Amino acid sequence: MKEQTVGEYKQVIEACKDIFLKKTKDYGTAWRILRLPSITDQIFIKAKRIQSIQNKGSQKVGDDIAGEFIGIINYCVIALIQMELGEDDPFEVAVETLEPLYDEKVESTFNLLMDKNHDYGEAWRDMRVSSMTDIILMKLLRVKQIEDNQGQTIISEGIDANYQDMINYAVFCLILMKFSKS
Repeated sequence: MKEQTVGEYKQVIEACKDIFLKKTKDYGTAWRILRLPSITDQIFIKAKRIQSIQNKGSQKVGDDIAGEFIGIINYCVIALIQMELGEDDPFEVAVETLEPLYDEKVESTFNLLMDKNHDYGEAWRDMRVSSMTDIILMKLLRVKQIEDNQGQTIISEGIDANYQDMINYAVFCLILMKFSKS
């Protein structure tokens, strides 16, 4: 199952990266203006919309749930990149500079997935997409609390680990949505 997960994960990330790079060519790096809490709130809006559609069983705006999970993944990558770039770094970042940063953040997130997948035995495959949506929202609330505490934690993992977990859960959701009717 490990090889299957690797292939599916990379397929999802490839689609996300393609959208990210195309949007960067269209919009530049306008997201650089966002402070980290604003990026967190953008992810929160997307996750709340998914949960709302799941609860109601219908939607009025045409954007599908899969697109929202892709948005969650890309905004989490943006957050991880934004955490690395300082205020002194250029506002506009060339696609050629940005692409390796995207790859670096995704690679470290993938490595985290492989470590956790080893320990948990791919338990995510037996989870509901709606449960993973709730977990993403819980992690967002954790991030908001950490942000409100100026990034300080006593015993808990930091903001970056929560963004990585959200990426992985969103990838899992997209895999399950593509290959089953969860």
